[in-house]
Amino acid sequence: MGPDEAVVVRAAELVRKAARWAEHDSLPAEDELDKFLRTGPHETITVADDGEDPPAGRVVRATYSRPFVAHASMAPSCGIAVWRGPGRVDVWSHSQGVFPLARAIAGALGLEAEAVRVEHAENAGCYGHNAADDAAFDAVLLARAVPGTPVQVLWSRQDELAWAPFGSAMTADVAATLSPEGLLSSWEYDVYSQGHTARPGYAGVPGLLSATLLDPPAIYPAAVDPPAAAGAGSTRNALPGYDLPRRRITGHRLIESPIRSSAMRGLGAYLNVFAIESFLDEASAAAGRDPLEFRLAHLSDPRGRRVLETAAEAAGWGRPRDDGVGLGLGYARYKGRGAYCAVVAEVEAETEVRVRRLHIAVDVGLVVNPDGVRNQIEGGATQSASWTLVERVRFDRRQVTSDTWESYPILRFSQTPAIDVTVIDSAEPSLGAGEAAQGPTAAAIANAVAAAIDVRVRDLPLTTEAIIAAINRDT
Repeated sequence: MGPDEAVVVRAAELVRKAARWAEHDSLPAEDELDKFLRTGPHETITVADDGEDPPAGRVVRATYSRPFVAHASMAPSCGIAVWRGPGRVDVWSHSQGVFPLARAIAGALGLEAEAVRVEHAENAGCYGHNAADDAAFDAVLLARAVPGTPVQVLWSRQDELAWAPFGSAMTADVAATLSPEGLLSSWEYDVYSQGHTARPGYAGVPGLLSATLLDPPAIYPAAVDPPAAAGAGSTRNALPGYDLPRRRITGHRLIESPIRSSAMRGLGAYLNVFAIESFLDEASAAAGRDPLEFRLAHLSDPRGRRVLETAAEAAGWGRPRDDGVGLGLGYARYKGRGAYCAVVAEVEAETEVRVRRLHIAVDVGLVVNPDGVRNQIEGGATQSASWTLVERVRFDRRQVTSDTWESYPILRFSQTPAIDVTVIDSAEPSLGAGEAAQGPTAAAIANAVAAAIDVRVRDLPLTTEAIIAAINRDT
């Protein structure tokens, strides 16, 4: 800590190099995340159970997964604090919740709630819960040592990528029965995940990283999930938006974990929609039916049908394609009660996967700001494409290793697809546009890859290595 940033950074680097940490093997094996998520213990979440046994018929099964994902904001987290004393502190933070952060700081330090004032300041945004709150608390701890002196804490890029909360890894099992008519006659779905919120104050604890290093250290429970009324977490969009009989849908939230997870855009909807929509393509192939026609045969909601048909028409669904080029569909109504979104991806798969174009149709009810809707959908689709194609948190048994842009790549400008968004006119009540495109985009890309190379990749991201592993699995 000091008045010259450059000097402080050099000193911190010297300390970092000289430090010897009492590390031990506490993290799961990176290539065994599926096993880690299933081992438990779990909270069991029943989403739907129609109480009927599956009928006789052809059974189709598959398992899908995603790794841990980082926020990877362009700028790392920052916080400023002034310890006014005695027992009073002012804080400036880009936290998404300044009042919960103030209460968490007070709780962690045993202060009166009114003694902590947090003011929001603009900085790099995020898509849920990043390290903004942690950086603010770091500043408070340092400011306490020098009362009256403003203290700024700026995390490094390495700190941000290695220590901020992650979007949880997830895995899902899907099983369904096909009737002789080629329709789904039962549906079973089990999703395994860590919780999706560890924001300050979750589960009745402050939830601030540095508090675990104080004496005595804070001990925090694993991340929890929002209640179903607030959109759920692990089971968000686990209930398909189709007309399906004999449903059994269950979530399994891990209640012990050494890896901190919290809110990431879409929470569990990203993996759940990816799994459901990928499986629908696999089921349609087993039934010998076109993926679009198969979806429409199970969808009576006219607004859902309209976005699917609109996106498909815009993409020229059913047209001849060059070798190595595929079209794929993805559809969902976000949270089951929000915006309707359908995506058709055009993908070229040769030495690597390249998404040429995304055709998106969205119904958000009465549109107040059409440009704002398109911006939200385009941004969400672009971010989803990055998650789907390249993003993955890497770690060994002791620490996160993907702490640079080289080891944690995001989609480059040269790799981003062209995006066409059709906003459907509607007189229905307005719905939020944010996060609606995340899951459908992932599913559309994966389904397009399968159409292009006739190989189903069920584990994200869709890297060359993942495709080779899928080829080896099928041979």
